[in-house]
Amino acid sequence: MSQQRILILCTGNSCRSQMAEALVNHDHGARWQAFSAGTRPAGYVHPLASRALAELGIEHRGGSKSVDAFRDQAFDIVLTVCDSANEDCPVWLGSGRRVHIGFPDPAAAQGAEAVVYQVFRDVRDDIRLKLTALLAGPA
Repeated sequence: MSQQRILILCTGNSCRSQMAEALVNHDHGARWQAFSAGTRPAGYVHPLASRALAELGIEHRGGSKSVDAFRDQAFDIVLTVCDSANEDCPVWLGSGRRVHIGFPDPAAAQGAEAVVYQVFRDVRDDIRLKLTALLAGPA
């Protein structure tokens, strides 16, 4: 069985889409290959997103990338993960079944570092749960 491909889109490609990419490749890598991108890439992966993944034993070496890098590629699923209506979630014009599953932006969390980090962990765990359900079905 060949791998299916999923592109995970967000605005900055620094938190949610990066965690989703890493989780899919770690948890579902036998069946799925994940990529992530943003419409306005931040240019970095948020350190707390990397830390939240490392806590699960996942070393993610991704980088913040533009959606333009993937325009001519085929995907089975194109997933947007922006939650707030105020965010500029990208529109995908390429191939692939479009799915939206919104998650709050952990980078917008405020408070003490422990509080903010817990938001990253909660979003990470929610992404893992919902993407496992999504990828269990047919593409």
